[in-house]
Amino acid sequence: MGEATSGGGSPGHAVFDVAAGVRALPETADTMVADHRFTDDPAASARVFRVYRPTPPHSHDTCDEYLYALSGRCLMRFGDEAPLEVGPGTLVVFKRGVVHSVPAILEEPMVFLSVDTPRRAPRDIRFAEAGTGTPDTFMRQTE
Repeated sequence: MGEATSGGGSPGHAVFDVAAGVRALPETADTMVADHRFTDDPAASARVFRVYRPTPPHSHDTCDEYLYALSGRCLMRFGDEAPLEVGPGTLVVFKRGVVHSVPAILEEPMVFLSVDTPRRAPRDIRFAEAGTGTPDTFMRQTE
């Protein structure tokens, strides 16, 4: 993986092998999503995650998300808008509180590189409809 370093008074830096992070994601999961975190600083978190099954409408209260599709294709929906196809090379940006979902996975594996500002806590998820999910059924974190 990567190594974060800092020196006498200079800003820290880190270098990460994103492909290795993607390889660390399991082939299957009981949860909707599994992620592998590279950074988890208060100002921002960076991670890769794989979407294994459609996700119901949900939002995050504490962060804005910047998602870059690395592989796969899916439909993403924001609020009541028509779903959009997202695939490799697509950057998706949405602010905290915006309801979003993945109503369909069109091609596996659906993997995103994500930068969340500020940090996204793993349990920061609010489902739009009661009974459609919990933090435990939504995301699994890998080592």
